[in-house]
Amino acid sequence: MQWADFLAALALVLIMEGLLLFAAPKAWKRMVAQLLPQPERQLSAIGGFMLIAGLIALYFVRGG
Repeated sequence: MQWADFLAALALVLIMEGLLLFAAPKAWKRMVAQLLPQPERQLSAIGGFMLIAGLIALYFVRGG
């Protein structure tokens, strides 16, 4: 992977996050409020699942 690919991926993440906040700030705030009482262990597990799913998707997209 080249630095340009990494920076492009990072830029796309920022665009998606910004789009959610721009288009639906109330829904975003509700989602965050629902996440606050969740145990950190559960949030960490969800984050790990998303990380693995993203890596698998990237593998297939890049011609794995």
